[in-house]
Amino acid sequence: MEQQKSNSSLKAIIVILSILLVGSLAYMYKMSTDNEATEKQYISEKDQLLSDLESAKASYDAAIADNSGLKSELEAERAKIEELIAQVKKAEGDVASLQKYKNSYFKLKNEMDNLLAENEELKKQNELLTVERDSTAVALNETRQYNDTLVAQNMKITEKASKLSIVNLTAEAFKERSSGKLVATDKARRVDKLKISFTIAANEVAQTGNRMFYVQVIDSKNNVLGEKQTETFGEYTLTYSFVTNAIYENKTVTVTEILSGSDFEKGLYHVNLFDKDKLVANDTFTLR
Repeated sequence: MEQQKSNSSLKAIIVILSILLVGSLAYMYKMSTDNEATEKQYISEKDQLLSDLESAKASYDAAIADNSGLKSELEAERAKIEELIAQVKKAEGDVASLQKYKNSYFKLKNEMDNLLAENEELKKQNELLTVERDSTAVALNETRQYNDTLVAQNMKITEKASKLSIVNLTAEAFKERSSGKLVATDKARRVDKLKISFTIAANEVAQTGNRMFYVQVIDSKNNVLGEKQTETFGEYTLTYSFVTNAIYENKTVTVTEILSGSDFEKGLYHVNLFDKDKLVANDTFTLR
């Protein structure tokens, strides 16, 4: 009887110990599982916080690259983000310990949002000012080009207006009598004088002073009469019969010169008047 009671008590103790052991093992498993889940959550939230901080830093990098007027403020705030990144990377603990870093991030992010919004507004204003400046520059350039065109046109007009106008170039053949009187003739064998005349028209804007002209008389056989001297103007060489000078004072003046000669050929003669290398008048006459 005593033996049976002893066995029953032993069995009861074993059952109780077994229950306690199972409970202890279950508790230990739960604790292990909870710790593992907590560690995973900590790592996940830490990684997310670092990702958010790196994103904020990238936003500052982009804003600073714009080289706006807020560059120094942006660099100061970026430094705060970089410092917080370093602190989070070194941090060890649980999810609750991350909260202070999260709070710091939320505060910095709020400041970042405000600063980036201000920077974006400043950027838009600068772009608008750039467009206005470029438009003004274009308008000024167009005005300058227009003025340059007007100046060039006025210079051309002035240059054209200041040129002398030669009119009434004539060439006549004469026979000089012993008395000195000139008698007009068109018979080649009688001619010994050619009278060349031309008129310089009045021009108030033309330059006054001595004006030199080259007269070229060419006979029917293409010979240049008179002095047959040459003058070079750049690449152009002129052979002329004689040079005549006129004192010009902006008023109409007539110039007359006599070219003496003998043995004049029959046929068509050409008389050309040059202002340097520019042909300014010409005439023809015929001797028979």
